[in-house]
Order: sequence, then C-alpha cells, then structure tokens
Amino acid sequence: MRWSIEFLPFVSWSVIWALAAFGVVLFALLLWRARRGALLRALAYAMLLLAIANPHLKQEDREPLNDVLAVVVDDTQSQAIAGRDPRTEAIRKDLEERLKTFPNLDVRWIHSASTSGDGDRDGTMLFTDLAKGLADVPPDRLAGVIMLTDGNVHDVPGNAAALGFDAPVHALLTGKPGEFDRRLEVLRAPRFGLVGGEQPVEVRVTETTPGDAKSVKLTVTRQGEPPSTKTVRIGEKVDIPVKVDHAGPNIVEIEADAAPGELTTVNNRAVLTVEGVRENMRVLLVSGEPHAGERTWRNMLKSDAAVDLVHFTILRPPEKQDGTPINQLSLIAFPTRELFQEKLDQFDLIIFDRYQRRGVLPLLYLENVAHYVERGGAVLVSAGDDYASPLSLYRTPLGEVLPAVPSGRVVEEPFKPTLTDLGQKHPVTRDLAGSKGDQPSWGRWFRVVDVDPRDAEVLMKGAEGKPLLVLGERGQGRVALLLSDHIWLWARGYEGGGPYTDLLRRLAHWLMKEPDLEEEMLKATSRGQTLNLERRSIKDDIEPVTVTAPSGKEETVTLDKAEPGLWRKSTTAVEQGVYRISSGKLASVVTVGNANAKELSAVTATDAALSSILNETGGGSFWLGRNQADASPLPRIVMVRGGHVMHGADWLGLHKRDAYHVQGVRLFPLFTGFLALALLLGMMAITWFREGH
Repeated sequence: MRWSIEFLPFVSWSVIWALAAFGVVLFALLLWRARRGALLRALAYAMLLLAIANPHLKQEDREPLNDVLAVVVDDTQSQAIAGRDPRTEAIRKDLEERLKTFPNLDVRWIHSASTSGDGDRDGTMLFTDLAKGLADVPPDRLAGVIMLTDGNVHDVPGNAAALGFDAPVHALLTGKPGEFDRRLEVLRAPRFGLVGGEQPVEVRVTETTPGDAKSVKLTVTRQGEPPSTKTVRIGEKVDIPVKVDHAGPNIVEIEADAAPGELTTVNNRAVLTVEGVRENMRVLLVSGEPHAGERTWRNMLKSDAAVDLVHFTILRPPEKQDGTPINQLSLIAFPTRELFQEKLDQFDLIIFDRYQRRGVLPLLYLENVAHYVERGGAVLVSAGDDYASPLSLYRTPLGEVLPAVPSGRVVEEPFKPTLTDLGQKHPVTRDLAGSKGDQPSWGRWFRVVDVDPRDAEVLMKGAEGKPLLVLGERGQGRVALLLSDHIWLWARGYEGGGPYTDLLRRLAHWLMKEPDLEEEMLKATSRGQTLNLERRSIKDDIEPVTVTAPSGKEETVTLDKAEPGLWRKSTTAVEQGVYRISSGKLASVVTVGNANAKELSAVTATDAALSSILNETGGGSFWLGRNQADASPLPRIVMVRGGHVMHGADWLGLHKRDAYHVQGVRLFPLFTGFLALALLLGMMAITWFREGH
C-alpha cells in the first residue's frame, strides 16, 4: 500500500498558473504600497487556488513485479569451432545456477542461430533475436542483457537509443584473445561461362595475425580431373582458371593448406559452381535422299533460335547411273573437305538422315566422323531401310562406333512405339507425353529395321519387339540410332501424332551431354532452410546421399523412390553456406543463404564489435575462454539501483527496477465540501475584519 497526493483541478493547469501569476503581481503591489493585511489577502487567494486545484489523498494497492534479465545464447556456426560449443553450454549451466539465487528476477533465455525460418539471414543477429524475445517485456522491467557469444555480432545498433530500453548490456566471450586463423577469401567468382572456355576465379589467402609462413599452397580440384596445386603469397590476389567443360554446373574446389595452430580449417576451402552456357548449337544435317521425314528434321532444328543448322540433301537417287561425275551433280559443290576434315570439330552434333554410301563422302571422311565421336563428338543416325542394305553406314568406318549391327531384314507392319523397362527410367524417354498406361496413346509407325544392339541401351522398341531407339557411348562421345524413318507421321498428326519434338530435342541434348539428361545425376536445390535432394539413375538401387555442411559435419540421407529412375528426399539445413552432396561417384553443391556467409568470414573471438554498445549502456565484456579445457569463473552478478558504469573487473551489474502493478486506487478529497468553504469564508472574514481596524 502506498499513499500520495494527487490533484484533480476543476480547470486546466494553464488557467490555475495564470491565476497564480496574477495573485503574485497583486501581492507585490500590496507590499509596494505597504498596505496592511497583504499577507492575509495572499493566504486567502492561495486557499482559493488550492480549492480550484482540488487535491486528493490517493491510496494505491501495488503488486511488485519481478525484474527481467535477458540472456542471449549465441548458437551460430562460429560457435561450433574450437570447442566453443561445450564451453558455451558449461557457462550457460553455471549462469543458470547463479541466477536462481536472485529473488524477484525472471530470466528469459533467447537462443540465436545462424538461420531463420525464411532462410534470408546472413551473419550473427543477436540484437535482432533480442528484440523479438523482449517484444512483450516493458522497458521499465528490464534489468539488463547478458550475451553469451564469441563477439562476432553483425547487427550491433549504432547507438544505445536504438535498443529501445535503458539497461546495461554485458558480453561473456567464449573465445580467447589473440586467436589465430587462416582463411581463403573468394573475391570474384563468375556465375556463368561459355562451354569450352575458361573463367577466372579471384581468391586471396589471409591470416588474422601475421604468422611465420610467407606463402601457402592452394589445391585446386576440378570435377573429373586430378587435383593441381599452386603456391601463392599470403595476402596476394591470384586468379584460378576454371575450365567450363560442359553445359550446366561445373564444380571446382579450392583449398588452402592448414596452418599450425589455426583455429579451424573450415574456412580454408571454397567450393564454386560455374554454370556452363552454350553458344548457338552447331548442327550438321546430311540427308541421303528426299523423303517425307526430311522436312520434319529441318523444321524442328530451324525453329530453335539456339541452333545454327547446316543442311545438305543428296538429290541423286541411288538407282540412277548415268556416268555423270560427282563434282558436277550440284550447282554449288558439296564442301566435303571443309566440313568433314577442316571444321568437323566445330559441330556439336552431326545427323545422318537416311544416308547410305553414294560416293559423295569418301570413306576417309566417315572415318574422321568416327574419330570425332571418340574425341567427344555426337552423332545421330536416323535410319530407314537404307541401314539394312549393303550400302548401309554400318558397312563404312563409321560402323565402328554405331551401337547396333543390322541383320539385313526390315519389318514392315503397323506398330506403336513403346518404351522398354530401361526407357521408362532414362531421362530421354521417361515421362514422354502419352507413354503412360499399358498402351501408348500416340499414333502408329509402319517400318523398323532389325538390328542386334552391341554395348548399347535400348530405350524404345517397335514391331515384334525389335529395337527402335538405341543409344551408345563410344570413347568420350555418344551415338544414337533411330531405326525407323516414320517419325514424320507424329509430326503430321497421324492417328493423333506423338511427342516427336520432345523426343528429338531430348535425344540431341543427351548426345551433347547436357547434365539434365544424364542417366546418373545427383541434384540438390534449396528453398529457405530446406534442402531438396534428387537422384536419377537407371539402376534398380542407389547409394545413400552424404550431405556435408559448410562446417564439415556429415549426414547420410536415404532417398525415397518417387517414380521409375527417380529418387527424392527433403532435409533441413541448419547452417548457411555451401553444402556438398555426394552419392557414389556423383557429387554436387548447393548454396543455402549466402555462399560466403559472414559467419565464417571471421571466426576469431573479439570484443571490438560490441565495445561501443557495451560502453554506452554501462556494460562490460568478460573473456571466459582463456582456459582451453574449461571456462574461466563467471564474474559476480550484482543488483544495483543506478549508475552509469555497471561493471567492474570481476563483477557485472543489473539494474534493480522496483517495477509494480497497481491493483486498486482510492481517492480522498482534501479541500472540498463544508471544510473548504468554512476555511475560505473564515480567511475572507479575517481579512475584512483586519481592514476595518
């Protein structure tokens, strides 16, 4: 219970103060003229003003409120190195036991992690989480803030006024002063590069304090290549060339050698991805003779703005023999030497459409095409009955790389192309529109060449179950064989047509080794803090996926089969940065949040970042990680009622607030009613009586 006096004036205070000023002037005039009774008049006037002010005696029933202490625990990535995690937990438990001895003190524990729910956080945001944790706490109840951290805080307010409260902020530092660390910084990294070219990555190796080493060895590992090394000077900017071998992600890992006594090697490594982008795809289409399907190939390739097409059609029918020399059969000479010898490697894809030996292309040039495949080129043969004839391409040097041996027989009967078991898993044919169900919904074809596949994959079959689409890998290149020339029926919409555009485009991109059409593929994407893992394979079983976090922690994830040839699984990413994903010989990387997270940019403990806000609020910093094996003793905790400096060498202070909650109020008027009237009338009567004498 608490008593006080409160005024409830009948008029505004401005009027009362104006009347008081007028009374002071009158009193001064009375004194100047030496009038008797001036003091009595002033007293009567004062009592009149008091009556207008209407004083009351107030009785409050108060309930004391506990003070609130906020303890912010730094759970970010930098706290997971150099034994800080167990040290932090030991300090937290010790602090919790100490605070239990303080009566009337509510402790609010706030944990701050490197990630937030939406995944857009970059760095240690202790003050952001502090504001969220104290959103329902009135500022006049806050006794103070204790931060349990390594000092690397990235959202320190510019001044104490921005905090929104007047209470000391203290820091208990879990690291040791003078820590040493080496770090690999990525200064510039390209996101895209043209296939076949190189892109420079600019890096620099830095150290927090000068060490004995003047230079350091960098190990560069490119996808599918043995590691290479390069010696660089500490602090020197260097360019690392990254070769863009193929479209899609090209992964390169750069790692600096560890230094003796450094804090961690987590930030000695950088994993980068350069997305390979093709220039216009150069395609050479050689049609052996005019036929109904020739226009299908030309229209599809010409409709793609990303394709530069060179197309030649041999108009002379094979049965015509009139002795005319080959070099006189066209208005423009067929540039065979230029195309098949000098500029052959400039083409991304070569298509032979119903081509057979005519004497137009010497066998030497077809041998060049075979070597082109073995060096990494791509060849697609769209065959009709020509492939079964004695003049078949298989009877040339190109046959060494073709994936099927013709038997000489051609099956001519209606059939619907169907997917094999392998075709239902392979990315070239999987999910083709109309392929679901017992029977495909697309139209029929009427001819297929009988072949015997060799070291190849059969994705589609035709009449009598004969192979229809056969793929093979030869050396570093790829070949495909379409054993019917009736795909044009789909293009014309016969019996509803079929997905000829999707099939031919997928086939062309598979031949050119587009990553999205590889049979064996491991892919990871991130959305917020969720990692989505996807594994594609034509095998029946796959290996588990190993997820390596930026800090080096590994987690094994078993994917769930989603559909034939495809496995998926989602997992939660706790840290920010670059995650490495591996399964068997496959590997990939994915970035969660910022690839160069602030958390790992500086991991040595420091009191510099917090010093300004600590000094302004009267708080202090205390190093508790000097002993590597155990935490140093906590400073004493003292409750004080005021003062600017709220810490000492071995103690930290909390503000004693004495906050309360008013449960009830009663008011007793002091100068109203008959008592006030009697006093006023009495004073006026005395004044008049004094004037009469």
